[in-house]
Amino acid sequence: MNLTPNSKVLIQGFSEFICASHIAQMKAYGTNLLAGVNPGYGGQEIYDLPMFDLVEEVVDEFGVVDTTIICVHSYQVLDAALEAIASGIRQIIIISPGVPPLDMVKLVRKAEANETLIVGPNSPGIIVPSKILLGTQPAEFYTPGVVGIISRSTTLTYEVARELTTAGIGQSISVSIGSDAVVGSSFNQWLQILDEDDSTEAIVLVGQPGGGSEEAAAQYIKEAIDKPVVAYIAGTQVPPAKHWRQTGTLAAVIGRDPDFGTAKNKLAALSKAKVPVAERPSQIPELVKKILTNE
Repeated sequence: MNLTPNSKVLIQGFSEFICASHIAQMKAYGTNLLAGVNPGYGGQEIYDLPMFDLVEEVVDEFGVVDTTIICVHSYQVLDAALEAIASGIRQIIIISPGVPPLDMVKLVRKAEANETLIVGPNSPGIIVPSKILLGTQPAEFYTPGVVGIISRSTTLTYEVARELTTAGIGQSISVSIGSDAVVGSSFNQWLQILDEDDSTEAIVLVGQPGGGSEEAAAQYIKEAIDKPVVAYIAGTQVPPAKHWRQTGTLAAVIGRDPDFGTAKNKLAALSKAKVPVAERPSQIPELVKKILTNE
């Protein structure tokens, strides 16, 4: 993973998912934005970035690109990401929401075969405070420190950062893995990354109802993670999801625990793994201070 101020960064697509203020914020933060790719706009400028028609043209001009930020419309994401992978880009952040699940399945398989890390879709990206901003996270909520944040949510990611910053606790890295049904990288992958990161001393995991990623993370924390972890699960008052008893859906739920995907199930898994869980975001700094001081 290459997340330094020298990392070469590209933006693919300019839609409603990213705007001039996001570009300006990344540049002001020191992110090395090289160019944008927008077919049909080659040779022009958008938001003071030189435009190219193809990713390979950017690579020919600037050399190997470390990270691309994809902001095209959802049905164009797969093609944009495959183009990036073919051009040797090994870190992909997908801001766009609503990518078709089958497209993501195809993309994840391709990414795994090419050792490519994908964040998103439906993600505000990654920030390493004081070093690099990749995406649309509000940098003003962050300050350098030793706490890593991994989240499925968008706005909750930086709400948690703001709570930590207000309490005088800085962050080493913050990543939203995305809240679409199928995402590129998992809680477990990022838990491993932060567990091996020298600048991270504690981890905050932010989950929400749906799927089983938090339950898998709880088991992984119990078995493989050495650094202390604090969690917060949003939506504890959300009623259990209701299923249409049609053939495809029925096949998916036969034999499944009726609490699967609920906040209740996630809280139980984290409790079993002895992970402290905050009842509300404002409680997270208190729990983090306790685990950092071993109280």
